[in-house]
Amino acid sequence: MLSTISAAAGRLLISEPFMMDPNFKRSVILLTEYSDMGAMGFVLNHPSEYMLGDLLPDIAYSELPVYFGGPVANNTLHFIHRCPEKIPDGIEIWDGIYWGGDFEAVKELVNTYQLEDGEIKFFAGYSGWTAGQLDAELLEDTWIVANKFSQEIIFAHDEQNLWREVVIGLGPRYSHIANFPENPTLN
Repeated sequence: MLSTISAAAGRLLISEPFMMDPNFKRSVILLTEYSDMGAMGFVLNHPSEYMLGDLLPDIAYSELPVYFGGPVANNTLHFIHRCPEKIPDGIEIWDGIYWGGDFEAVKELVNTYQLEDGEIKFFAGYSGWTAGQLDAELLEDTWIVANKFSQEIIFAHDEQNLWREVVIGLGPRYSHIANFPENPTLN
C-alpha cells in the first residue's frame, strides 16, 4: 500500500531513469489524489505546445504555458496554484499548494493580468492509476517517492533540468542516477 511508505496526495513521484514510456520518461509527477480507489497526479515537467490562450477562446490573450498532465483525458484542463486568496474553492493538497478552484475567477484573473505563472500551473490531461496499480509500480521500482520538496519545484519552468534537480535533492542514495544517460546503451 502506497500509504505505508509515507506517500499520499501532495507527494512527488519521480520516474526511474530508464523508463521508456514516453508519457513518463524522466517525469516528475505531483500526486494530487491517492486512495483505495486509485491515484491521480500531474506531470510537472512536460510542457505541451500550447499556451492557455490557445485552448480557451474566452481568454483574450494568455501566454501562460499548458503542461501535458498525463495520458488520461488529455482533452480536459486542470490547474494547481498557490494563491487561495485569489482563487477560492481549491483543495489544499500540500502545504500551500491547491488543486482546482473557481475557474470563472481564474479566467477573470488571467484576463486582467492578475496571475503570474509562478502562482499557477495548467495541465491538459492527467496521470491516473487504478486501484492497486501505483502500489504495484512502486514495488517494481518504477517510481521514487519524494515526501519533502520545495514549492518552487512545483512551479518551476526549468523543464529540462527538473527531473535531475529533484533526483539530486533526494540525497546521496539517489543522486548518482541523475547522471545516467537517457539511453542506457550509451553507458
